[in-house]
Amino acid sequence: MTLEKQLKYDRAYLKMALEWGKLSHCKRKQVGALIVKNRMIISDGFNGTPTGFENCCEDSSGNTKWEVLHAEANAILKVASSTQSAEGATLYITLSPCTQCSKLIHQAGIKRVVYANAYKDDAGLKFLEKAGVELMNLPYD
Repeated sequence: MTLEKQLKYDRAYLKMALEWGKLSHCKRKQVGALIVKNRMIISDGFNGTPTGFENCCEDSSGNTKWEVLHAEANAILKVASSTQSAEGATLYITLSPCTQCSKLIHQAGIKRVVYANAYKDDAGLKFLEKAGVELMNLPYD
């Protein structure tokens, strides 16, 4: 695939991740993620509470509850419970991953991460770079 065509797909998938993030009940940040393999979406996720918990992500002080799952963690967990594999896939995410999610991304075999906005702590990106994961910052148009 040409670089121009790849960039067109990257933008489209990232826009879809943005729309997916809008499904989150979190007030502070709505993050969406898609895992794509062979130009096919194999998983999706957004940040939120685990299944069966109240859809409220923040406590009374406005801080994020500890049990909230990040969008990429939800997408990876969805793949893990399916017949699919994320080996060699691309993760499209609206916010670059934290350190904990970066470990999951690497262990899941994801080889490329395309993100729109940078998280305040870039340690997750540094870890992924060290692990050989291709990173691409692609801000929204």
